[in-house]
Amino acid sequence: MFIVIQALESGWLADNYIEIMGVVTSLVYLYFSVKQRIWLWPFGILSSGLFVYIFYHTKFYAGMSLQAYYLVISTYGWYHWTHGVKEGDSPQIPVIRLTHRTGLLSAVFFIVLFIAAALILDGFTNSDVPWGDSFTTAGSIIATWMLARKILEHWLLWVIIDGVAVTLYLYKGMYPTVLLYLVYTVIAIVGFYQWRKSLIKNLKQ
Repeated sequence: MFIVIQALESGWLADNYIEIMGVVTSLVYLYFSVKQRIWLWPFGILSSGLFVYIFYHTKFYAGMSLQAYYLVISTYGWYHWTHGVKEGDSPQIPVIRLTHRTGLLSAVFFIVLFIAAALILDGFTNSDVPWGDSFTTAGSIIATWMLARKILEHWLLWVIIDGVAVTLYLYKGMYPTVLLYLVYTVIAIVGFYQWRKSLIKNLKQ
């Protein structure tokens, strides 16, 4: 309570309310992700819109582009989770495993995207974290696509991405976002085990 009062008196909350809103909507999005509820997608769209603004003003240009991508992939995920069920199937899109072919293609795409984004940021922007920003951006693009397809292993990828993101945002002094990504890291582990239970259950049916 003392911290909240101090933040109000210093004007910190007034200066950072957009980032706080982004954190809150992102946590709601994450909760629905773990629960496999379709409401994750509208909250994902809302949080992404907020973080486009936030990352622009903190010079996370790759991160800003990533949030714009989230707006698109969230629309795709919303559609796929709603209309991707075939007639006669259960009413919910099932969790699936990552195949060797998809994993290999995803790894190649990640490397190409990571290096290309880093070189662009390093050479044509004033970003002071071009390689870290590009790493989390490339990994997040892959992980979010895997989420849209309900691939189990996307949670493991998030553990790595979120861990790197924590160090980046700590460096930039974005403390609400640091807290958010620490929570992300923990819940990604929880999400993996929750989705794995769902996968095992579906296989037994």
